[in-house]
Amino acid sequence: QVQLVESGGGLVQAGGSLRLSCAASVSISSLNFMAWFRQAPHKERELVARITSSGSTRYADSVKGRFTISRDNAKNTVYLEMNTLKPEDTAVYYCGTKNSLGAKYDSWGPGTQVTVSS
Repeated sequence: QVQLVESGGGLVQAGGSLRLSCAASVSISSLNFMAWFRQAPHKERELVARITSSGSTRYADSVKGRFTISRDNAKNTVYLEMNTLKPEDTAVYYCGTKNSLGAKYDSWGPGTQVTVSS
């Protein structure tokens, strides 16, 4: 199993910024897909952003233009830079990984809370 640990969550005001980090227990160069998910109370977990081993990125429409996902293979870490935060971004954010396009994300971190106040 791949161990993932998120950090960087906290309380910010609307319009503010926050950077989340996800540290992996293995070389992330071997992890083809790494992603950030989030889950708000009473809502389904949703994919926020993902990045492939080649650096290709994709974002949910709700965060496109505001969030940026990146990876640092040397540090075995993936980041999520969140800008212009909105109250609706409030959720627990999770890091996940999978190794193929058709697979489901099968390794997860414990999550980090992001709260955006108005």
